[in-house]
Amino acid sequence: MSKEKLSRISISLPETLLEGLDRMVSERGFESRSQAICDMINLQLNEHKAKQGNDLMTGTVNIMYNHSTPELQKKLHRLQFEYIDEVISSLNVNLTDTNTLSIILVQGPADKLNMIANKMITLRGVNYGKLLLNSCIIPPIHPLQK
Repeated sequence: MSKEKLSRISISLPETLLEGLDRMVSERGFESRSQAICDMINLQLNEHKAKQGNDLMTGTVNIMYNHSTPELQKKLHRLQFEYIDEVISSLNVNLTDTNTLSIILVQGPADKLNMIANKMITLRGVNYGKLLLNSCIIPPIHPLQK
């Protein structure tokens, strides 16, 4: 595998910002300022893509819900089946006698994944929910025959 071609840029920073960058580089264990800045730029580019709309992305819908809420589990399962082309897998962990953590692996256009996550997160009984997207995709999975 060949290395990607590098380009040099020059930036100007206020001293306090540079000091903060150097502290973060040291505390997080980056090899260099360049590596830390690349990491930050990748994070911002990923967040930008996630908001753009139809870029293909992979992510997780993380929700914490009260599993004793009537019909909530059925509604969550129905949504996962309704969007079976985008929902790849899910993991449910019972944390307490009433709380379940659900991690749902999704892949598809960013705008559709945001819509699916919003449908899940806004259900009555969901205490917390967040969609985490990244621009890497898993190998293509063929949709079921219609």
